[in-house]
Amino acid sequence: MSPFDLLLQQFVNGLSLGAMYALLALGFTIVYGIMELINFSHFNVFMIGSFVAMGVLSLFGLSGQTVLLHGFPLVGVLVVALVVTMVACGMLGVGIERLALRPLRGVQGPMAMITTIGVSYVLSNAVMLTMGANTKNFPNPIPSVALHIGTAQITVFQFIIWALSAVLMGGLYLFVQRSKLGKAMRATAQDPDAALMMGVDVNRVIMTAFFLGSALAGAAGFIFGLYYNFTNFGIGFTAGLRAFTAAVLGGIGNIPGAMIGGLLIGLIEAMAGQYIGAKWADVIIFSLLVLVLVCRPAGLLGRLAPTKS
Repeated sequence: MSPFDLLLQQFVNGLSLGAMYALLALGFTIVYGIMELINFSHFNVFMIGSFVAMGVLSLFGLSGQTVLLHGFPLVGVLVVALVVTMVACGMLGVGIERLALRPLRGVQGPMAMITTIGVSYVLSNAVMLTMGANTKNFPNPIPSVALHIGTAQITVFQFIIWALSAVLMGGLYLFVQRSKLGKAMRATAQDPDAALMMGVDVNRVIMTAFFLGSALAGAAGFIFGLYYNFTNFGIGFTAGLRAFTAAVLGGIGNIPGAMIGGLLIGLIEAMAGQYIGAKWADVIIFSLLVLVLVCRPAGLLGRLAPTKS
């Protein structure tokens, strides 16, 4: 493979990884934008999404990578698995907000954030005890058809990742910008007390934020399983940490910033793995994060909020 083809191949791979990180980062940024809360349970909502998707695919008789589908059966199975996974993870996010976080909403300090860490451990250990600690082979019914550009290739699955991520991210952006509930979310993010006085149902807005963020984490978990062909109870930490870094890098609370941050993290991971060594990827990612925050504390697209009197 020529140097150009190698660079192109890693660029393609990086965009695919970045799309997954961007979806996961959006969950962090939506909740932080509304509540100024870092939701660490989001790590393992992503992990549970991969298990839900694996279970749905298994119900269709799929196992491993031996059973391949084509045409409408493939599209139908993927759509059903995606919708079920997103709804299940969205409802899990609503449950976390309603049962674990809403009682702490008026409590000052880091108690809510610490609670999300506890919830994350509960989810991780619950999956480990029920599903086992061993790695599971994730069903992948997508045929290995590819478009070749020189010796580089773009697979059907990568096209699916890009299309799915673009639809979900674009839909979220339009929902927040154009819908009545989206305007209520933006109003609550700017000033929850003023929004409440203007008749905005803040509880509904927060539940919607958790549902949307967790549903996107479920979609990212589905993509992870198809991309790597495995899942286990520990996948949430590494992917979640990189997605959280992407959200902070782009400007946490800023939706386009989370998208850009996710794509940057994916490209850095792919390029570093090829040209420097995979073990250096996190060094580069977090060094870039420190550099950006030193030079621009609000992130690439974020804005520092004015101090309230």
